[in-house]
Amino acid sequence: MSDRIRCTCRRCTIRGLMGPAVIITVGVLFLFDQMRGGNFSIGNTYPVILIVIGVISLAAAAAPTDGHISGSALPAAPGVPGSVPTAPQNQFPGQGQGR
Repeated sequence: MSDRIRCTCRRCTIRGLMGPAVIITVGVLFLFDQMRGGNFSIGNTYPVILIVIGVISLAAAAAPTDGHISGSALPAAPGVPGSVPTAPQNQFPGQGQGR
């Protein structure tokens, strides 16, 4: 498997259903097209795919992000290319503070 940490918050879980839902919707539309004739062709029913995408996007946007793990959850080691440089620490306490 992958060493990538997977987020299990509701928003990410719902977003992960986008691909399977679209594939199932397209499959059902093809099935209806074969069973019923020309009434359910993709040219006539593509709005159904857009509705499925919209419903899943709306559900993901409305879902809470409690326990969300962002993609950069693990900090990179200093000096590694792509890591964020850290700000220098103030060696003289009290300097730069207003009186």
